[in-house]
Amino acid sequence: MSALPALSASVGVARACASLGLSRATVCRRRRPRSAVARVRTPPLKLAAAEQAAVLGELMSPRFVDRAPHQVYASLLDEGRYLCSVRTMYRLLASQQAVRERREQRVHPVYARPELLAEAPNQLWSWDITKLKTTVKWTYVYLYVVLDVFSRYVVGWLLSTRESAALARELVEQTAQREAVPKHQLTLHADRGAPMRAKTLAELLVDLGIEPSFSRPHQSNDNPFSESLFKTTKYAPAFPACFAGMDHARDVLAPFFEHYNHHHRHTGIGLMTPAAVHRGDAPRITAERAKTLAAAFDLYPQRFKGRVPQPPRVPDKVYINPPQPEIHVPDPSPDIETH
Repeated sequence: MSALPALSASVGVARACASLGLSRATVCRRRRPRSAVARVRTPPLKLAAAEQAAVLGELMSPRFVDRAPHQVYASLLDEGRYLCSVRTMYRLLASQQAVRERREQRVHPVYARPELLAEAPNQLWSWDITKLKTTVKWTYVYLYVVLDVFSRYVVGWLLSTRESAALARELVEQTAQREAVPKHQLTLHADRGAPMRAKTLAELLVDLGIEPSFSRPHQSNDNPFSESLFKTTKYAPAFPACFAGMDHARDVLAPFFEHYNHHHRHTGIGLMTPAAVHRGDAPRITAERAKTLAAAFDLYPQRFKGRVPQPPRVPDKVYINPPQPEIHVPDPSPDIETH
């Protein structure tokens, strides 16, 4: 910086800044003298200190302490007195922190964003309840489904004519026993419906060593796997517009879940069936598919443009709300060193 004046006198400021690696804008800004701070002008219509004190004294008097400025203003006018406008009364009260919203506002708690990870079957389950229409108006059949997030395998389901915490407890208990889930391995995720947050189910989860997890209110994206399963179920070709009753619903859903678990190729798990991933057969099936594709490549290499095709892979990690990457803000560039 000290060599800049002599160099700029001979080659100019722009070339001198370029050769020294300095910013021309910074040099010009430092050369410009700082302007004096403008004096704050007092508004000509501002009330004098004595007038302000008189207004505050009136507003805080026992007569008006619990009345709004609009009421005070009107009462004084009826008595033939004018002190100031209503807006000025509010401004003076705000300067003394003497005015606030009198109605109690409900404060909603802050719910943490659930971030859950499954790296194998029976580590993370998702469950939910959906209503199915019947031929009787305003009457529904309720479908409870428990889904393994890693394998997309339906580990348990039941039908009922109502939402019930007792039925939810029974479903989770029987499913955990059937899957032989060890304690402190499984997380059970659900939304915030009444059966999901019921005390009877919470006590069961403590006994079984299962960690509960809940979606944030009004956030369907926090439970995407159950929502996706319900859409797949209701868009199935054999799914009727409405059911005649419990027996009809059971006759439709039992073969559907059998097909879904053992025959449906799921795009989210490398076009495997949920049962194959849940049983741990995915590596063997992937290896067999790779051999088939390699043999096809040997016969018709021109079809694959010289690259051996690979079968779709089963993801080794499945998230509900994957962790958000941390944003690193670079340090600002150091100021120009002066001498």
